Amino acid sequence: MGLVVSAIAFLFAVAVLGAAAKRLPQASTVVYGGTAAACALIALWAALQLAGGEPDATLVLPVGLPWIQAHLRADALSAVFLIVVNLGGITASLFGWGYERAHHDAHGASQGGSQDGPVLPLYPLFLAGMNMVLIAADAFTFLLSWEFMSLASWLLVLSTHRDPDTPRAARLYIIMASFGTACLLLAFGVLATAHGDYSFAAIRAHAPAAGAAALVVVLILLGAGSKAGLVPLHVWLPLAHPAAPSHVSALMSGVMTKVAVYAMIRVLFDLLGEPEWWWGGVTMGFGALTAVMGVLYALMQDDVKRLLAYSTVENIGAIVIALGLALVFKAAHTPVIAALALAAALLHVVNHSLFKSLLFYAAGAMLTATGSRDLNRLGGLIHRMPTTAVLALIGAAAISALPPLNGFVGEWLLFQAILNAPALSEWSLKIEIAVVGAALALATALAGACFVRLYGIAFLGRPRSRAAGEAVEVGRAMRLGMAVPAVLCVVLGVLPTPLIRLFEPALRLLVEAGPFDGRAYQPWFWLAPTSAIGNSYNGLIMLVVIALLSVVLVLGIHRKASDRVRWSIPWGCGFDGPDPAAVTQYTASSFGQPIRRAFGSTVFRARDHVDMPAPGDTRPARLSVTWTDPAWVVVVEPLSRAVGWLAEKANRLQFLTIRRYLTLMFLALVVLLVMVAVTQR
Repeated sequence: MGLVVSAIAFLFAVAVLGAAAKRLPQASTVVYGGTAAACALIALWAALQLAGGEPDATLVLPVGLPWIQAHLRADALSAVFLIVVNLGGITASLFGWGYERAHHDAHGASQGGSQDGPVLPLYPLFLAGMNMVLIAADAFTFLLSWEFMSLASWLLVLSTHRDPDTPRAARLYIIMASFGTACLLLAFGVLATAHGDYSFAAIRAHAPAAGAAALVVVLILLGAGSKAGLVPLHVWLPLAHPAAPSHVSALMSGVMTKVAVYAMIRVLFDLLGEPEWWWGGVTMGFGALTAVMGVLYALMQDDVKRLLAYSTVENIGAIVIALGLALVFKAAHTPVIAALALAAALLHVVNHSLFKSLLFYAAGAMLTATGSRDLNRLGGLIHRMPTTAVLALIGAAAISALPPLNGFVGEWLLFQAILNAPALSEWSLKIEIAVVGAALALATALAGACFVRLYGIAFLGRPRSRAAGEAVEVGRAMRLGMAVPAVLCVVLGVLPTPLIRLFEPALRLLVEAGPFDGRAYQPWFWLAPTSAIGNSYNGLIMLVVIALLSVVLVLGIHRKASDRVRWSIPWGCGFDGPDPAAVTQYTASSFGQPIRRAFGSTVFRARDHVDMPAPGDTRPARLSVTWTDPAWVVVVEPLSRAVGWLAEKANRLQFLTIRRYLTLMFLALVVLLVMVAVTQR
């Protein structure tokens, strides 16, 4: 445990060094290199601890509140998420170093120093905050670390403050982050009310009453769900994630949201004791709504990074569905099936951190090469950025759940848990799980359409702008930062069983069972959980079959195809003439129009507006699309009005007399004493 704390302390030292030397040309190398080294040390320690059995490292530091101190603990669940956070930190550091160098070269070395100056001291602090959350073992340390993580990420979003959209994104993010922290503060207050001890060990030993537990479930779904991106609390993601630098966006979307998932798991599966069946039902409902709405949001976006942010909402929905299933099966005393569902959740946590980071890196590479995030300004990049195109294709295929990549394995495992619904006695749950399964299948299909649209418009066809036509491949560091998660997407898709085996200590800690219980032998290359309804998955066989079929198809085409030149005038889907202009290609908006009309016309009130010039008018025709996010109407606008009203009322406090200030302090003291007297009965 001392090793982990020392590595986190080293991240703080790197941040201080980055602040002091941010104008030096070598500053980015030192900061990103030191951060990657610290993250590698923590990830290696966590992996070795999990491989060795059931880790349980503890440490108490003489800091914090005098009667509480800082309790730190890294158990099996913490170790799993330490690997996720720090693996993301390694690849983001590598990509960020290349990203900063590319932008430094673009702005000219004559300016001197790092162009990434505001990011350098904040970047290691952000990773340090996330690691601190994962090892916190008391409510005070957890909330302090959580708020530190939120503030660091908020300042990273503000690092691009010259962008006119950034202040609005940062303001909304800090409001939602404060709301989430307030909910978590109330949740831990309720958990500790009965005994007054805020350590997790004491909370674990004193399970709350049914009413208090119900309140905690709601508060955790609101508090951690706002950080993870559960609908309708997702509104900050599509604004904050695109505003941050690309490697920071990858950490926020691929890693920070997983810290929020960790908070849900820690409270719902560990601190609250034995669950009630309805906890899982509510959780699954939120997850299904989030998955479907998230992918529909993504399908209507033309901004690449905003599309990826909404896609994160969809994937968080899938993870929360798996957590809800695990709670349901744990409450029904079927631990092996609960372990299957929880294994699916943890596997998707790892998978999403990989392919979403990869896709954000690809978006950063496209932005570096073309200066644009607009899909309608890209096109033809497969010829100018071939390495990025191949790596982005792996990420797009993985997030679309295509075999034999890791996204398919996570979805397959989740559907195996859904197919176990008949084992439950509650008919309402059986019906809900069937509906949730259908919603998940719909979200998966729409995700495939979403990323066919993204990849086809950005990389295929002809360049839609001069910048896209003149794009060049990014540097080696950025390509290597993309290559690492791309390779892991393939490896974990082909050989997922060793990773799931690594999760077993965490699964036994939370549901007291493993997904392979009852099987005498489980080959490392074969995935066949005990409760998988007789189904199994072999990634090696699937990879070989797909490769052989591809080779046969290519050979068959080359053997049977004629080498004669044949001239014809086929239908060109709107292209006109032998050398059509690039502007006549399908756009991102036209590609998504059928789905937008099928789903968005009612849910989002999406409308197409066509400006068609009159005959003789030389103006081009224009198509514009307008739509409304229901969450803005339901959540953001009322919240913004409430915050504005409170700020206006609070502003009057600065004009009071000393007598009135003393009166307010006395009244506040009386209220606090009454609250203490009531809670101590």
